[in-house]
Amino acid sequence: MPTTRDYYEVLGVAKTADAEEIKRSYRRLAMKYHPDRNPGDAEAEAKFKEAAAAYEVLADPEKRKLYDQYGHDGLRQAQGPAAHDFSRMNVEDIFSMFNDIFGGGGGGQGGFGGGGGRRVARGYDLETEVELSLEEVDKGVERDVEFTRLDVCDTCTGSGAKKGSAPIKCPTCGGQGKVQQTGFGGMFRMVTACPACRGRGQVIKDFCDACKGKGRTPRKRKISVKIPPGVSDGQAVRVAGEGEPPPQELSPGGEGMRGDLHVGIRVKEHELFQRDDDNLVLDMPISFAQAALGAEVDVPTLNGKSKLTIPKGTQAGTAFRIEDEGLPNLRSGRKGDLIVGVRVEVPKKMTKAQEKLLREYAASEDQAVLPETQGFWKKVKDMMNG
Repeated sequence: MPTTRDYYEVLGVAKTADAEEIKRSYRRLAMKYHPDRNPGDAEAEAKFKEAAAAYEVLADPEKRKLYDQYGHDGLRQAQGPAAHDFSRMNVEDIFSMFNDIFGGGGGGQGGFGGGGGRRVARGYDLETEVELSLEEVDKGVERDVEFTRLDVCDTCTGSGAKKGSAPIKCPTCGGQGKVQQTGFGGMFRMVTACPACRGRGQVIKDFCDACKGKGRTPRKRKISVKIPPGVSDGQAVRVAGEGEPPPQELSPGGEGMRGDLHVGIRVKEHELFQRDDDNLVLDMPISFAQAALGAEVDVPTLNGKSKLTIPKGTQAGTAFRIEDEGLPNLRSGRKGDLIVGVRVEVPKKMTKAQEKLLREYAASEDQAVLPETQGFWKKVKDMMNG
């Protein structure tokens, strides 16, 4: 899921930072927290991916403007491409996305510390969100999800070249697709993908008019997603093969495996119930008479109502359990319970008859209570008569 930390805080820059400052800060953090330098350190890998998510937004003028105005919620609600799911993305894929930052390092063909390429090219995962009510969590739901993803350009079939033209050998790497670079003052050298051709060994001279040489165009898509009963806020449903095709530098025509779409779950707050794992908690008011004498009351549930017996002498804060009126367990399907906490409400206004009866009750207990309230003009008359 996308980070909830402020993106400027993640990169350690001010909101007035220019594009070059943002780029430098991201590169510094990416090199610092790269998993190859922190083997087995899950926290470092998480920070590496968090920095990538922040940079993708702040390096894009439109996304940055939207983020500055509306924050993370604005990015989620924007009708643009679905967000890349950096938390689940392969480290090599992240390096290939920001090829220009690392001088072409990374990519699916074995970049910065990559240790070799994979046999099958794979596209990037995407992430979007849906908001559910507790009632939908209880029953499960099928939702239509709309998102925008990058697909192979229909005009050039992914080559990026104008119709009738062809790519030429890359002059930077001589068609090898790789270059040798020195990092950190000559302390080490690394062979990385060529920054000019991004590892392909060829560059395009005449760009396709439709995709401007990228080989990919944004395309809106709408699919139906089944969300099982019992999901929790923050979980995600994975839809295999609904992400992006492999990057152009790995597979111009999109051959290989598509990434996945991760549909993040957000559960709306309910006006009556709070969730505690698979149980639901209800704070229900009862009257003094019901608490003292006992009563049978109707308790609201997600599916209607249920009877609950309140014993005589029930104290405020007493909790009752109604079995199988909670939420289903995501794995077993077994229902949780409804926990009803009673709150004794003291009436703010009473009729004279009710007040009389209550005073008689107080007298029977020999309890000291305030005297009966007198009218304003009666108080004035008594005061004037001395």
